[in-house]
Amino acid sequence: MTTFDDREKGFESKYALDQEQEFKAVARRNKLLGLWAAGKMGLSAESADQYASAVVRADFEQPGEEDVYRKIAQDLEGAGLSVSEGEIRRKMDELSSVAREQIRSGE
Repeated sequence: MTTFDDREKGFESKYALDQEQEFKAVARRNKLLGLWAAGKMGLSAESADQYASAVVRADFEQPGEEDVYRKIAQDLEGAGLSVSEGEIRRKMDELSSVAREQIRSGE
């Protein structure tokens, strides 16, 4: 095997690890977002955990994060809460950073 082959395998391994970490970070962000929304809706701790899991599952409906945004927005509206799109999207961005840091630090 040549040095080039070794280098290529190293890049492939790093890419696979980065993709795995990003997947975990998105799932963590969705759980944190679900817990945030559950808190706004006044759900109990057990209901909040179930709701957060439902938000994580909602992300598998279609590519991208629009399915998660839509679920959160509809559920908050259904609970009689007025939360702007900007507030939800800012929270998603904020929690993305938190989730990535948690995954990097092994939490």
